[in-house]
Amino acid sequence: MAQNVIIVGGVALGSKAACRFKRLEPGSRVTIIDQDRFVSYGGCGIPFYVSGDVSDVNDLRKTSFHMLRDEAFFKNCKDIEVLTRTRVERIDRENRQIHILREDGSTDALPYDQLVLGTGSRPRRLPIPGADLPMVHTASNLNDAQAIKELVTNGKVERAVVIGGGFIGLEMAEALADMWEVETSIVEYTRQIMPGFVSSMFARMAQREMEKNGVRFYLGEQVQALEGADSVKTVVTDKRRLDADLVVMAVGVTPNMELARDAGLTIGPTGAIAVDEHLRTSDPAIYAGGDCAEIRNLVTDQPGYFPLGSMANRQGRVIGTNLAGGKALFKGAVGAFAVKTFDAALAGAGLSIESARKAGYDAVSVQAAQLDRAHFYPKKSMLHLELVVDRHSRRILGVQGFGKDGDAVVGRINAVAAILEDHPTIDRLSNVELAYSPPFSSAMDALNALANAAENMLDGRFQPIDAEGFAQKWSQGNGDLMILDCRARQDGEAFAEKYPERWINIPQDELRQRFGEVPRDKDLILLCNTGVRSYEAQLNLRELGVENPVSVQGGIVTLKECGLDL
Repeated sequence: MAQNVIIVGGVALGSKAACRFKRLEPGSRVTIIDQDRFVSYGGCGIPFYVSGDVSDVNDLRKTSFHMLRDEAFFKNCKDIEVLTRTRVERIDRENRQIHILREDGSTDALPYDQLVLGTGSRPRRLPIPGADLPMVHTASNLNDAQAIKELVTNGKVERAVVIGGGFIGLEMAEALADMWEVETSIVEYTRQIMPGFVSSMFARMAQREMEKNGVRFYLGEQVQALEGADSVKTVVTDKRRLDADLVVMAVGVTPNMELARDAGLTIGPTGAIAVDEHLRTSDPAIYAGGDCAEIRNLVTDQPGYFPLGSMANRQGRVIGTNLAGGKALFKGAVGAFAVKTFDAALAGAGLSIESARKAGYDAVSVQAAQLDRAHFYPKKSMLHLELVVDRHSRRILGVQGFGKDGDAVVGRINAVAAILEDHPTIDRLSNVELAYSPPFSSAMDALNALANAAENMLDGRFQPIDAEGFAQKWSQGNGDLMILDCRARQDGEAFAEKYPERWINIPQDELRQRFGEVPRDKDLILLCNTGVRSYEAQLNLRELGVENPVSVQGGIVTLKECGLDL
């Protein structure tokens, strides 16, 4: 029997659910209702429209075959009715009706057999003086995108301040600083960018890449007020005042769950709508997904909130299937992400070392610097990876990566993301099969090597020190520290000459013969280019009776990437 399905929200989840359902039940009626004038667009492309990488805003609204996804498209191509500029005021679950308010002030009650909530999220705005001044924007929809793009193209922005160092903050900062050469600053409340998603070391790598391209960072600062008369002119933090012609607030999002809450639907502990694995709410006639819904974190097995565009699209298909009587499942997510930082990429999946410890795991991490292709292949770049594991179970909890070749970084992250829901141990990743050819990877892939390093660390063979630990010891400058540089003479001698009291150069292949030169009364740190030779040296020295020498993870390559000037 034909159904009458109403979908509230038409950006990502709603339009996908509608189209999937109509393919399965072409005789049923589907209505999409959205309070905005735009539906079915690629919201994650907004920073790239502002930057100029995407020249026309309508490109974000088009299909891959260049048809504009407007009301006429859905009516003519999909037989789906779309009501824009229309707000759903209330859900009457008892009578299976929704009450709507149109732009002209008229109201109506529309019946439904099944209802889908794809109400999305809204950007948070700091509750500070001046937050509503002109030239203060978020970057959450196409209206924001067009407003910001018009300002920069008309030369009205010389200085911009982005509040927030998360995904949107980083991408918007690049958009303004790169193409438009706007003097751009990021103010972040915590002491690193991407807090909770990557370790402080990987955050520092991405930060340095952006600093090289002119973006300034003010970390550990709280924005207290925005000042200006006709428009914003100054950002006031607890430490300074920053001039600004434009302010972009990128301090996270809040799920639009009020419609569901007021209808008596269950709201989960994350503040989003609770759903089961079929994406059904506490009312079996109502589904929810996307930014307004809470799903299971497949790493922690706890309720999670993942406001990601790719998630909404996949959930939309599941809901569309189930509207037609299917039993499709959406078990949850591991939170895979990627963000472009000028000529590099930062990506991850699962838990960072910080979030893993907050979740109660006895977590440790191992870091590695590996070439993304065979070492003999002409084109290659360095790939930095961090694996977060549970110390006792050896289970992988998360992975993060950074490198200049974004495809290489994201490819490794995706490989781990695909298996995280199975709660894999490092042994599985150590032997995971990946496609190999010298132009694309190494015979022993960087992921295999990363897992092997984790195994060596957990088994006590590898005693590491990370870049931050090295920097701390180096800055203390006491006489107990000695760096043993395991590189060849042409690489290490200059450092030994520069720091004769703290640095010696003994190539790893000469270590056994020159063992007598190794100081036994020093805090010994072993170093090479990427950590391979220093690990070998660590094993050699322990065999020869030297206790507790530590090896720098990722070697001098990682120290430099983190900005340590030796």
